[in-house]
Amino acid sequence: MKAKELREKTTKELHQLLKELREKIVKLRFDMASGKVKNIRELRFIKKDITRILTILKERELKNKN
Repeated sequence: MKAKELREKTTKELHQLLKELREKIVKLRFDMASGKVKNIRELRFIKKDITRILTILKERELKNKN
């Protein structure tokens, strides 16, 4: 997901998406351990999306603080 798309979402939507992605990582790690996952690069993309979301949330927090 692109940062531009994420910036258009509300803070509540971002928190919900963050929760879903973290749950997806847990499931993906479990599937990787059992050998069910063929595309292991998906984990990397999910981690990057989580980082983007956290960055945007932090930016909003700092903007509202000032």
